[in-house]
Amino acid sequence: MSFIRLVLCVAGVYSMFLLWAIAQERLSVPFKSIDGQSSEKFKSPLFMGTCQSALSSLSALIYILIRSKSTNTLSQTLGLEHVEAPSAPVSNGNGKANGNGASHHHEKASTRYSRKALLLRYLQCSVFITSAAPFGFAALSYISYPAMVLGKSCKLVPVMIMNVLLYRRKFAPHKYVVVLMVTLGITIFMGMGGDKKGKTKKDNGQGQTPYANMIGAAYLLINLALDGATNSTQDEIFTRHKVTGQQMMFWINIFCTLLTSVLSVLPLPYIPVIHPSDGGQSELMGALTFIRNHPSIITPLAQFALTGALGQLFIFETLQHFGSLTLVTITLTRKLFTMLLSVIVYNHKLTKGQWLGAAVVFAGISVEAFVKRKDVHTKRVIQEKEKAKIKSL
Repeated sequence: MSFIRLVLCVAGVYSMFLLWAIAQERLSVPFKSIDGQSSEKFKSPLFMGTCQSALSSLSALIYILIRSKSTNTLSQTLGLEHVEAPSAPVSNGNGKANGNGASHHHEKASTRYSRKALLLRYLQCSVFITSAAPFGFAALSYISYPAMVLGKSCKLVPVMIMNVLLYRRKFAPHKYVVVLMVTLGITIFMGMGGDKKGKTKKDNGQGQTPYANMIGAAYLLINLALDGATNSTQDEIFTRHKVTGQQMMFWINIFCTLLTSVLSVLPLPYIPVIHPSDGGQSELMGALTFIRNHPSIITPLAQFALTGALGQLFIFETLQHFGSLTLVTITLTRKLFTMLLSVIVYNHKLTKGQWLGAAVVFAGISVEAFVKRKDVHTKRVIQEKEKAKIKSL
């Protein structure tokens, strides 16, 4: 069942975010005005984020309500109130001891669970997510797109670093090997390509000053650090609070919607990275004016929000059951599989270095799969032994 869930999560993430990427690329190019005489780019990333987070919270709420039990209250359904599952009767020869065990479990759960702490963690994730996107977008003004992709390919590293620094979490030795192999493999694959598109993009950037690369690298590092902090905080929530991935998705997107809505409504002055537009006009008014004058943007904007929302359902399902490192591995390898699919469909030629990078990535994934399969087999053996002991009593 765990393997089937993983396959469904991978298929969902790949399909939804492939369509999401197509819509995102369409939103980055100019749209013709309603009279067809001019074209203009859409420059309201906060409004795009608001559309996606609002639809994501709605889809998560629908999923939660469909899967929830009829006996649960609204607070329990949304994960704000801990529901104690009834303890299964264990035949250990002492009914009183079994009762004490249940009471002890209840006491432990109640001391760890805190609604205020949970909501603060959700808000913390929302602030990280809302802050990370502008820094990633701003980095492209100073560094080339290939450099941006190379940096994003190393996302596994900040996820692990933030887990260690923020929450003192330790990982099995093979996890560090997998992180190193996947990051190294994708870096080799993207760094040794023969495609020259990155050079043309660099010429179009704003990297003429001596400090441009340093500024772009700083923005990229901030973006990666915030992404890593988001993933590690989500892992911490799953560790300390008994919530589902969809409950987390609902609350994080609710807070993201509130944050981006406030920033979009306020007539903020020019703020580097966060609010780059000037003139004192709110981003919401600018976005609505653009949509009214360029109605062709409605379809890709709806596709962007819908596929992003559905994709997040698979993202949080993966995060809940397999952890952030597995999730980041899936999202990173999705880039690699997309490039390999492009090679097959459009008959592109790969260099020897790119084939080497692909081999390193697949080797790292194989290590993770082998260790997980071994762990699952070991757990099943232990469970079978425990069942045999219970039956013998």
